[in-house]
Amino acid sequence: MERATAAVRPIESRSVADQVMSELRRSILAGDLAPGREFSLREVAEMLQVSIIPVREALRSLESQGLVHMRPGRSAVVAPLDLDELRGIYRLRRRLEPEIAQRSCRLLSDADLDRLRHDATEFGDEHRTIHEIYEAHHAFHLALLSPAATAWDLRILITLWRAAERYIRIGFGRLDPDPDEHWRREQAHQELLDAFRQRDPEVVAAAVHQHLAHNEQIALLALRS
Repeated sequence: MERATAAVRPIESRSVADQVMSELRRSILAGDLAPGREFSLREVAEMLQVSIIPVREALRSLESQGLVHMRPGRSAVVAPLDLDELRGIYRLRRRLEPEIAQRSCRLLSDADLDRLRHDATEFGDEHRTIHEIYEAHHAFHLALLSPAATAWDLRILITLWRAAERYIRIGFGRLDPDPDEHWRREQAHQELLDAFRQRDPEVVAAAVHQHLAHNEQIALLALRS
């Protein structure tokens, strides 16, 4: 009997363009490539020791993510920070996340909340930067909301979180040298978990709304400095 044609193909190694895109994205999100920084494609190709072709492909992908603006010729500029954009992102998050949290607080088990409490203690480690905890922080909020989130809720949430990622990494990264900021991060997330433990949808909605509003103000102040 002949073998059936494979339904999926084996995973191939990432293309050079994908690798260039990942490295440039990391540098932009961390602020190493500063907002407004202009650079030539040749400059990037020389830094990464690749040809110009994958650099151009990578920059087009980053442009579609709103992280760079391509210029006529062979140059690009890192997209400037737009604080009105950040306000708009948080405005949408405050409309969506408290409502999902109201339903999710009755679906999460005590064991789930115990695990998340342990995770939140990691946010208070003054030796870990926002870049080192960002993915764990993202997973923390996803775990709080996902029990009640539809597939479309998650698509929209993840889109908003990705749009805010550069602002969060750069803004809160500027606060990393202050040990009190690390303590505040832990406390803010422990207080959020305390609200979820009450299983009261109104209490949870208010706590999530306050958490988002407070973080927005902290990020805006840090980015203005």
